[in-house]
Amino acid sequence: MRVRLAVIVGTAVSLLLRAAGRAGTTLPGRVVLLLAPKAIATLGAKLGAGTAVVSATNGKTTTSALVEGALSRSGMDVVHNSAGANMSGGIVSALIGGSSGERTIGLFEIDEFWVPEIASQLRPKAVLLGNLFRDQLDRYGELDTILDRWVHCARELTSQGTIVLLCADDPGMAWVGHDLPKELVIWFGLEDTSVALEELPASADAGACRSCGSPLNYSAVLLGHLGHWSCPGCGLSRPTPTYQCTKVDLKGARAIELEIVGPDGQHSASVGLPGVYNAYNALGAWALSSTLGVSPEVITASFNESGPSFGRAERLSYNGRSTSIMLVKNPTGANEVFRTLTAEPSGLNLLFVLNDRIADGRDVSWIWDADLEVLAPSIGHVVCSGTRAEEAALRFLYAGVGRDRITTVNEPIAGLDQLAKDSEGDLWVLPTYTAMLELRGKLADLGTVERVV
Repeated sequence: MRVRLAVIVGTAVSLLLRAAGRAGTTLPGRVVLLLAPKAIATLGAKLGAGTAVVSATNGKTTTSALVEGALSRSGMDVVHNSAGANMSGGIVSALIGGSSGERTIGLFEIDEFWVPEIASQLRPKAVLLGNLFRDQLDRYGELDTILDRWVHCARELTSQGTIVLLCADDPGMAWVGHDLPKELVIWFGLEDTSVALEELPASADAGACRSCGSPLNYSAVLLGHLGHWSCPGCGLSRPTPTYQCTKVDLKGARAIELEIVGPDGQHSASVGLPGVYNAYNALGAWALSSTLGVSPEVITASFNESGPSFGRAERLSYNGRSTSIMLVKNPTGANEVFRTLTAEPSGLNLLFVLNDRIADGRDVSWIWDADLEVLAPSIGHVVCSGTRAEEAALRFLYAGVGRDRITTVNEPIAGLDQLAKDSEGDLWVLPTYTAMLELRGKLADLGTVERVV
């Protein structure tokens, strides 16, 4: 009864917020939790087909969107926090706004730090843990802080029968899964080493073995510290993936084509997303969708029709110019965006928006760890905006971009206008998290993009 009354109040708050033109993705859930602290467990238990959880530093929104597409195409009703509100308030807001029939499944993207608290209440059928990279050190601390939480959480969940899907290419995920029941762990990883980097990036976060501390050996580095690795000290090595991506064909900054091999055979899929990082997202999404009972034919069809999630390689037209928004929020994610853009013709027109609000991380020193020098020769003109626009401009200057190619305009939409005025051709927007939400909000006001609700 207490949860039921709390849901009524939360739903009323949601309706009021939407009437006022606000999304209401978090506050209604916070109100419900204030009145009924155990609401997540109660509401999650009412979903007839159970729940699934996705978490990672990079890629959880895109992975979740691909899984949602596959589940929906298979005929399931999906309750999903698609707007990316991935802490407890966002989860409850999604739950009170969804249905609860026999074919209703909950699919929840969860913030890395909140996984233990929320997943333990949801008691999910499956949990996908994709990767851990250095991100928002002022909020999380070092990676070991979250990794330890994930290790204990995975043990608790598997003791209840939850299937855990882990990226074999991340040494940290191997540590999470090394002593879990083998029958409850599913590994996924990239086998195609043609997309490998020449060496481990300077910003890589996992150069040593979690078991013995020895430096890891890599036969192939695929993304940040993800790759084909082994420890010469204790013998810990990359697990053999159950789901493998045997071919990654990069189609510039707009698409990838994949060959995926798993227990259900070999399949080809095209995904309307760029880069090696989205090959990992798609592979993880395939593995989770298959684990949840979706047929390979349905997954393939869903992937072939997929497109970017909001702000993640999202494409739009702004004043008649083709414009792409590509979220950047930590060194590894930024490096992959830079790596993708180097495949585009030189003379790139960039709007780089750097904020230092709480959801971005107050410490923006990460931009000095990102390999901007790789992208610098391809830049025609860059406009730097946001609360830390001047520091962004300084970073581009030190990366080798000439002063005459750098402009500072603090307000993002004005910066986009300035970039369009000073350049020709496609526009590329690289914002941090709150900057992306702010810019999309302004674009939604103009009718350029759909508002995220």
